[in-house]
This record gives sequence, structure tokens and C-alpha cells, in this order.
Amino acid sequence: MTNRFRAALFAIAAFATSNAALAHTHLIASTPAANASVAKPTAISLSFSETVMPEFSGADVVMTGMPGMANHQPMKLSGLKASWSADGKTLTLVAGRAFPVGSYQVTWHAAGADTHRMQGDFTFSVK
Repeated sequence: MTNRFRAALFAIAAFATSNAALAHTHLIASTPAANASVAKPTAISLSFSETVMPEFSGADVVMTGMPGMANHQPMKLSGLKASWSADGKTLTLVAGRAFPVGSYQVTWHAAGADTHRMQGDFTFSVK
């Protein structure tokens, strides 16, 4: 094997490894969408770029504002039922009833096959 051939193999292996490391899980869509104003949703859906590991992934929802209450303290919503799609790419959080009028922040975290935890957040409002 020539040195030039070995160098080429090394470069290909390094390139393939670096691309795999960059393939982290990302949120690609949500319902409600980021910054949307929606009427009476009963669920929040988060779609990721790849199959995630449910045991290392999830989301929290916080009500950050309520009409008529200028000093509304952020209030984490409890009782949301979480379920994953069959392909492991979509998390759905279902409430027992429609979300009240106000503003919300969704904070998510997800880990794919590379086990690297990614996280982010977005807001939406209910009219």
C-alpha cells in the first residue's frame, strides 16, 4: 500500500467520522409552530430530524403570560401525557383540555443515536 493511498483512506475515514458527529438531532417542526398564535390547542407536537432515544428526550411547557395579569409568574404545566410516534421522531404532549388563553414557552431536549443531547425552546400564544 502506498503512502498516498493510505493518506487518501485516512482522509476519507476522517471526513466520514466528522460528518457523523455533526448529525445531531434537531427540531424540524412543531404544532403549534414557533411564534404562532392559535385557538384552543389540546396538544403540542414536536418533530425531530432523526429517531430519538425517548429515555433521554422530552419537553416542558410553561405558561409565561396570561391576559389581565401583568405580573403573571411562569407556571409549568403538569399532567401532559407524552407519547412518541412509531418511527421515534415525533413527541406529542396531550392536555386533558384546551390550553387557556395566554403565552407559552416549550423547552425541549433530545438525543439521537449519537447520544449527544440537543436542546432548544420556542414560544407560541393561545388567543
